Amino acid sequence: MEHPIRILIVEDNVIIADDMQSMLEEIGYEIVDNVIVYEQAVEVLKNNHVDLVLIDIILASDKTGIDLGKHIRENYNIPFIFVTSNSDRATVENAKTVKPDGYLVKPFEQQDLYTSIEIALSNFSYSRKENSKEFEDAGESFTSNSVLKDSIFVKKQHLYYRIQFKDIHFIKADNVYLEVNTVDKKFLVRSPLKDYLEKLPQNKFYRAHKSYIVNVDHIDAINSKDIVINNNLIPISKDFKDFILSSMNS
Repeated sequence: MEHPIRILIVEDNVIIADDMQSMLEEIGYEIVDNVIVYEQAVEVLKNNHVDLVLIDIILASDKTGIDLGKHIRENYNIPFIFVTSNSDRATVENAKTVKPDGYLVKPFEQQDLYTSIEIALSNFSYSRKENSKEFEDAGESFTSNSVLKDSIFVKKQHLYYRIQFKDIHFIKADNVYLEVNTVDKKFLVRSPLKDYLEKLPQNKFYRAHKSYIVNVDHIDAINSKDIVINNNLIPISKDFKDFILSSMNS
């Protein structure tokens, strides 16, 4: 890396924190600091350039990692990932309120940490591309600032596949997973449908039904209750039907 990504670790378990630091430094990231409480993290962020923060949700202080996530959202234009042992519904729902750029459950391997960081950085730089000029002017732009503006990564088995937005036909919600469908492949993603929609181009992808996002460029046919995409019959809401018909007739 020409300019190593600078990472702040906020983890109150010293053994885990040191292990994470070793993993990250071995990959080539630069560790700005390794702290255990909210107050220390706030001070580091105030006085140092940080590209990404790894945050444990439960910290050795009254303020939690979620409080720190809120502080980052309100004061800095950088991504953060929750790294935690807690994956229960209540914790996840609480974490979602501050919109983390990733959620990594312990225990994990070095490769899990690496892919979570790289994807968080890439997706963050795409979704906030309007703010990226500020970082470029300062000579501190994120990696992959423009390379991934037309695509997204999805995981299948042990690999992350880069999929062009134009190749996504539709996305179907299935319990806690999403099924991302291209012309010949399916990928499972763990994400709420609403949150995933925010990662996609707003002029192409729409919520056609409570359980479906569709790429309007791939709609082959439509009736009063359904659309057809690549021989798949997809239910639609009345509002979406009216929207499509009005767009076609305008």
